[in-house]
This record gives sequence, C-alpha cells and structure tokens, in this order.
Amino acid sequence: MSSKPLKHFLQFKDLSRDELEYLFERTRLIKKKFKSYEKYWPLEDRTLVMIFEKASTRTRVSFEVGMTQLGGHAIFLSPKDMQIGRGETVADTAKVLSRYVDVIMYRAFKHEITLDLAQNSSVPVINALDDLEHPCQISADLQTIIEHKGKLEGLKLTYVGDGNNVCNSLMLGAALTGMDFVAGCPKGYQPNPDLTNKAREIARKNRSTISIVEDPKLAAKDADVLYTDVWVSMGEEDEAAQRERVFKPYQINSDLLSLSRDDSIVLHCMPAHRGMEISAEVIDGERSVVFDEAEN
Repeated sequence: MSSKPLKHFLQFKDLSRDELEYLFERTRLIKKKFKSYEKYWPLEDRTLVMIFEKASTRTRVSFEVGMTQLGGHAIFLSPKDMQIGRGETVADTAKVLSRYVDVIMYRAFKHEITLDLAQNSSVPVINALDDLEHPCQISADLQTIIEHKGKLEGLKLTYVGDGNNVCNSLMLGAALTGMDFVAGCPKGYQPNPDLTNKAREIARKNRSTISIVEDPKLAAKDADVLYTDVWVSMGEEDEAAQRERVFKPYQINSDLLSLSRDDSIVLHCMPAHRGMEISAEVIDGERSVVFDEAEN
C-alpha cells in the first residue's frame, strides 16, 4: 500500500479549488462547533512547532490557540531559542524537528529558506509568511468575504498599496476562486511578475481577470471588496520616508471608498496604521470587517 504523498502549504497555488472549497466547508463546521462550546479534538496528541523569525500577534496567537482548541499542542521557537541561530543548517533543523512533531509552521524573512525547510522536512510545512507570500492570511480573508458576501466567484476584489507578499497571495486566491482582482500599486511596487502571470493563467480557467494598474481610483471603481496592508513591512524600516511619500495617494479613505460599490466591505490584515494606508474613519467604520477577518 502506497503512503499518501507529503503536502506542504507554502504558496497559495499549492491548493486546488476543490481543496480550498473543502477548507471553507471545514472552517464553517469548526467555527460553529467552537461558538457552541462543542468539544472537537481532531488534532488530539498532535504537535505543531512554530518557528518565528519575524514578530507576530495574530499569526502566533491564532496558530497556538487553534491547536489548543482542536486538541493539539503548539511549541513556539524563535531563532534565539534554536541552534539554527548559532549556525546549524536549515536542512538539519528540518530533519530533526520532523522526528519530534507532526507539523512545522514557519514565519520567515526569505521564501528560499521556507523552501529549504520544506524540502528537508518529512512532515507538512506551513508558510506563515515570508517575503513572497502569506497564504494562511488569504485563507482567512476569503473566508471573511464568504461570510459577508455569501460567495466569492464574480466579485471584484481590489487591493490598494504595496504589491507585497499579502498582495501576491491575495491575487492567487482571487484567481483560484473566480474573483476579478485589481491591484492598484505605484510603479516599482507592483506584485511579483511571475506570480502575476501564474494568477492570470489560473484566472483564465475560472473565467475571471487579473489587472495591475497604477491609478488607485481606477482600481477602486465598483469594487465589492477593498483591501490594503501596511506601506512599510518588517525589514523595510530604512525605506519608511520614501515609501510614505510614494504611497500617500493610495490610502483607503472615504473618498476612495466612495468609488466602490455601496455595499462594499473593507479588509486589512493588520497591524494597521490609522492615517497612513487607511484612514481611521474607514477602518473603524460600518463597512470595515477587519476584526472578523482577524478572528478568522
């Protein structure tokens, strides 16, 4: 009997549409059980190790609490807690941890290191953010849109701001689920071109479109969902002044929101900087669903 092939979740394109729909179905079931205080422990006696090169609030708490609520156990490790911080290779670390735990979650600075870890692991590896993608975040985002819109296919999802890891995964998620996606990003800060081409290839199969524009107003027009992220990610602090100048016209505020549909919703993966990428009146307004998003 052949064993089931090892499956990692490193990029959003690692999921098929059927797998994604199954994920949303399971999410609704698990969330309903949790809200009803119904014990549900499918991960009993399972252990997740969480490796964080970057600091986190939502990612760490959601993974750790999630494992606890599903009956499992989570272990937190930072580079200072590990021999990898003293020169042990990523390959050796992956091989050793695979003997101890059932799943490895990695929040990394570089996607190449995420790949290296996965290639040397004999247990599933989950990408909890690197410089290329943030697939777990987008899974939660799409679930939030379903809860508020009742569907994904046929909606227009607009991302405004820095074409970063979140934008890359969001673009792929939209393509996979049949959403029309528009990224409004300044020149030089647009999403990864290889992933853009991949997203367009996927979108064609699902009869949706992927567009990259520089004009944030054009991007926001008739959007069902408006999404943004911070202008300065961790590790880019030395570029802060320049980025703030470049992205100033890309703030989601009441003027930009007025160009979207009357029943549009606003998402932000947080942490948010009110008065920068999003105005306080929008993120705290009635169309904002950012705290539902954070919960998911």
